[in-house]
Amino acid sequence: MVPLLPIPNRTVKRLSADDSAGSRVKVGHRQATIRNPPASQGRGVSALGGYKALDFKLAIKFRNIKLRLRAKAVQMKPSAHQTPSVQVLARAFSVLDVLATHQEPVSLKIISEKTGLHPSTAHRILNDLVSGRLVDRPESGTYRLGMRLLELGNLVKARLDVREAALIPMRELHKLTQQPVNLSMRQGDEIVYIERAYSERSGMQVVRAIGGRAPLHLTSVGKLFLAHDDMPRVHAYASRTGLIGHTRNSITDLSALERELSTVLAHGTARDDEELEVGVRCMAAGIFDDQAILVAGLSISAPADRLEESWLDRLKATAAEISAALGYRRGSPAGI
Repeated sequence: MVPLLPIPNRTVKRLSADDSAGSRVKVGHRQATIRNPPASQGRGVSALGGYKALDFKLAIKFRNIKLRLRAKAVQMKPSAHQTPSVQVLARAFSVLDVLATHQEPVSLKIISEKTGLHPSTAHRILNDLVSGRLVDRPESGTYRLGMRLLELGNLVKARLDVREAALIPMRELHKLTQQPVNLSMRQGDEIVYIERAYSERSGMQVVRAIGGRAPLHLTSVGKLFLAHDDMPRVHAYASRTGLIGHTRNSITDLSALERELSTVLAHGTARDDEELEVGVRCMAAGIFDDQAILVAGLSISAPADRLEESWLDRLKATAAEISAALGYRRGSPAGI
């Protein structure tokens, strides 16, 4: 027995007293035949609230088909580009998009018109973006994209390029040493581990995971980057960080750090002698791009009593191989 379901009023023709059994009425886009109701319903009035009985099965069938088609259409409809759940972020993105379409500084009035934001709202957002160096304000009331976007973009590009070039050489070096091989880059006053080749047989617990950070002056790769800074920048770094140590071997004195960086420049490699973590020593060599700029460092980490000096030449050769893949040519005055 097919249950009686309510049929939307818009699909059913209201029947008049002149309509009789056998008459044709329109249901949706189809025709249905009026049938005499069962005697138990009395005087031809059905359970549809004042409408004469229709072919319930046909009406229900059309209704169900319509609902299925509607559900299928929703599933097949391509999803729209999602907007950020935080409204202020969506507004900030729209401001950046407007600035990206102009080579010259843009006035607050134009930004407000293009984004549809009230000038006071746009002004508040721009002030925050200027504070974060994502937007520059060359003159009062005008704005353009900030240099931090370039810095972040270059960092992302370098990470992608370096990681792709380094993966296979890193794995080969790990096979030789059976110790973790790390690929790191500088970000501000820290290094960031962006790739690692290691196995459980190394006998050393991996403390710094991919994405982990560490101070420049406590790591072998960090010392490479500091060695490429001039002394005023090194002094500024020391002032900002306070050269805080993690172990008793950590370099916490500026004079000692300067001597260490001179050694790094002289040898072209850097070391971490249990300065970041007790029981762990590291050696590192630099990776350079086609502009002879130090973009990353390759390091081997090992338990303090297992780091072998014989690995140093292979480490330097592997770093040179990755640099060559990035377009670096030996002999450039910027490289070490």
